[in-house]
Amino acid sequence: MTQVQCLRIDFRSKTAMKLPRNLQLLSRRQSLRLIAGATTGLILHSCAQSTETDSSQAEVVSASIGITSWIGNTPLHIAQEKGFFEEQGLRLDAKVFSTILDAFPAFEAGHLDGLNPVTTEAVLLTSRGVDYRVVLVCDTSVGADGILARNSVASIKDFKGRQVAVQKGGVGHFFVLQVLEDVGLSSNDITVIDVPPDTAAVAYQSGEVEIAYTFSPYMEEANAAQSDGRIIYTSAEKPGAIADLYIFKTQFVENQAKATEAFVRGILKGLDFLAQNPEEGLAIASKELGITPSELEAQLKGLELPDLQTNLAMLSDFDSDLYLQNGMENLANFLKSNNEIQETPDLSQVLEPRFVESVGASS
Repeated sequence: MTQVQCLRIDFRSKTAMKLPRNLQLLSRRQSLRLIAGATTGLILHSCAQSTETDSSQAEVVSASIGITSWIGNTPLHIAQEKGFFEEQGLRLDAKVFSTILDAFPAFEAGHLDGLNPVTTEAVLLTSRGVDYRVVLVCDTSVGADGILARNSVASIKDFKGRQVAVQKGGVGHFFVLQVLEDVGLSSNDITVIDVPPDTAAVAYQSGEVEIAYTFSPYMEEANAAQSDGRIIYTSAEKPGAIADLYIFKTQFVENQAKATEAFVRGILKGLDFLAQNPEEGLAIASKELGITPSELEAQLKGLELPDLQTNLAMLSDFDSDLYLQNGMENLANFLKSNNEIQETPDLSQVLEPRFVESVGASS
């Protein structure tokens, strides 16, 4: 399995070009763009502590999780709408952030119980001393992420000396570097235009940049609108390089084990519902994501939504090629060797398979 890797998070703007005002859109791991400083304070204030129980219904535990407007959260939206979490004893508050990087301060401060990062961001959180557990794999990208290039760019090798629109430290940054490495190029061979995926797609579409990393649905929309170009590379050519996870603070997992298991069961039940009732499931999630059911159905073909057995392999099967810890350790070593982190973090405790094992045992 090709493993996920990325670079450090950089909260500073290093945009090397001025983009039109209309490029600021709603956006995965994307929704309303949050402003640093005062807005961060609002986030921390609004993400109230959530491990308290309802006084009128003591068996129901409340929890909060930071997510983005990403198609991989389709089972979560279904579970919310159908009441799958609450029937298991969990009242889930899913807070939508512009990017998962924007949710880091709230999660680190304990104002969010859970988070939906890519493997990259999970390793970086460990390197920052954040104590969490991976309780479920949300998705793996098999075509939903990609790189757009104008026809003037004949191949990946032709990226050399050109500008690439991709968010520094974001989900696509290391993906781009992996692709470059395959043809003997490095970060020194390109100039990064530091913009989020939605803005990168619009910049490409409007002709502001020749090359851009983005993901569904922005990738398809920009490709359709820009006749002078194509999707030059997608995650289908590097399966497993990008995976989204569901993680919870270790304290929450230990203190609210039933609620954590309720989350896992709710997601898996949402996934089963999508398989058995695709029309209704797509209608529910597409409404939350702001796209049509047919668009969501098409875009989900670029993802694998791991079922129970796949999650068991990824979280608990040491002998499986899918075992997640191997990839996370490889990523940590890569970051250390590239001076992106000072020390290789201990990842031996971050996977928590007991909840998927519990679901498996009762199936």
